[in-house]
Amino acid sequence: MRVVIADDHSVVRVGLRILINASRRCVIVGEADNADSLMNVLSSTPCDLLITDFSMPGGQQADGLKMLSTIQRHYPALPVILVTMFTSVATARAALAQGVMAIVAKTASAKELPLAINAVREGRRYLSESLRALLANSHNQLYESPLSAKEHEVVRMLASGMTVSEIAIHFKRSVSTISKQKNMAMHRLGISTDVDLFSYARDSGMTY
Repeated sequence: MRVVIADDHSVVRVGLRILINASRRCVIVGEADNADSLMNVLSSTPCDLLITDFSMPGGQQADGLKMLSTIQRHYPALPVILVTMFTSVATARAALAQGVMAIVAKTASAKELPLAINAVREGRRYLSESLRALLANSHNQLYESPLSAKEHEVVRMLASGMTVSEIAIHFKRSVSTISKQKNMAMHRLGISTDVDLFSYARDSGMTY
């Protein structure tokens, strides 16, 4: 199985190489250290599996969900495994909705990535034990969000560094609409400053 790996931290890529090479069933054919370089690698390197971080720097593809959407649009048959840090149920579900086959937490034991690769090879989905527990408890108040899906995405993208205008262009909505969704999110959360909004996004696992 030909594999492309992507992560903006070189030490993570080294770890991925060790685990993948140890399986003796996969060969790494390409590497990328940001989202834009990943797109270049995919366009020039045939592969059977992509193992990537969710949030990496990289121009137009810096937003993780936008990156996954682009991959799904251009390479719909390519299985994707996320190796990432996020703990947000909403973000995990959004990633799965974009066609991601497996999500492995970076805090997981070394055995989980080979398990995920085997599952994907067999056409099955795989979630890290920690994420399965999080999803199982997603109805608990600790993980419930008072925000609508659209408000959640606006807050997440603001916290990732995008401006209101950039988000409006991304969603093909007016700046006024995005501003209203931001303000409504802040009202629902009882937050009055952008600093507090970004802190909420970080504590809720929207940023990494």
